[in-house]
Amino acid sequence: MEHRDEYQSEAAALTAIAGKLGCSPDSLRVWMRQVQRDGGERPGPTSAEIARIKELERENRELRQANEILRKASAYFAQAELDRPFRK
Repeated sequence: MEHRDEYQSEAAALTAIAGKLGCSPDSLRVWMRQVQRDGGERPGPTSAEIARIKELERENRELRQANEILRKASAYFAQAELDRPFRK
């Protein structure tokens, strides 16, 4: 971002600098956009928000799995109760 005005366009700057860093211009562009979001210069989720969303999605997935296990266990034990001989 510091050397943008040394090039004809942002794309030219990204291409030249990416070559020096050994990465693709697209990767550098994505990183630059994320830095801008983290700094409040660009709208969109910050790195911290993205990490929090991933954490919540993981937790949600684990809770869904736990609920499914509990639902199946409940159905199994309910069926076992129905199959049990009646005592007098």
